[in-house]
Amino acid sequence: MQRYDRTLKLFGEENFKKFQNTKLILLGVGGVGSFALDALYNTGITDITIVDFDTYEESNMNRQLGSHGNIGESKVETLKKKYPKITPLHEKITNQWIDDFDFSSYDYILDAIDDIKPKVHLINRYYTKVITTSGSAKRVDPSKIEYKSIWDTYNDPFIRKIRYELKKIGFKKKFKVIFSSEEPKCLEKGSFEAVTGSFGFMMASVTINKILKRKK
Repeated sequence: MQRYDRTLKLFGEENFKKFQNTKLILLGVGGVGSFALDALYNTGITDITIVDFDTYEESNMNRQLGSHGNIGESKVETLKKKYPKITPLHEKITNQWIDDFDFSSYDYILDAIDDIKPKVHLINRYYTKVITTSGSAKRVDPSKIEYKSIWDTYNDPFIRKIRYELKKIGFKKKFKVIFSSEEPKCLEKGSFEAVTGSFGFMMASVTINKILKRKK
């Protein structure tokens, strides 16, 4: 257990057992999802299914773990080499895929999807299990990242669209989201790993804290 020595010192054996007995599914393993995966796996949560349809492009190299030396390769299959206990699914996440997939065995659904329609559909169907992030691009200050009610978010055009679509379908539940209050610094999808990675680390932290609060 030398690998997890620092984890055990921080969380204790009982909580570490909770980590090892947790089953997660992570949707999207780009600039946010890849860092969430790294933090959770290294903490001892290894029963993780990752889902992504993309292959690595050269423009991914400024922010995505696994991209260096693997241009053109499947993201999920590449990450499987680094995190051998995970289950990779090379699938496009659509509303239909969400409807057809069985999420019942997973403790939490980690949503790092950057498409509005499936994100809204997922939240609407599985909000009690979903841990979601808004857009991490166009920002430079990781200290502005928060975890708060989606209805209280601001300075984020992406999450504004999510709110609008949720309201349109009658979703009014209490639901929190990881977002940045920093105003976007550019119009295009410029990105800075210190922010995208911090979004992923925040997702991992929220997940860990939810696990710690569970009775079993």
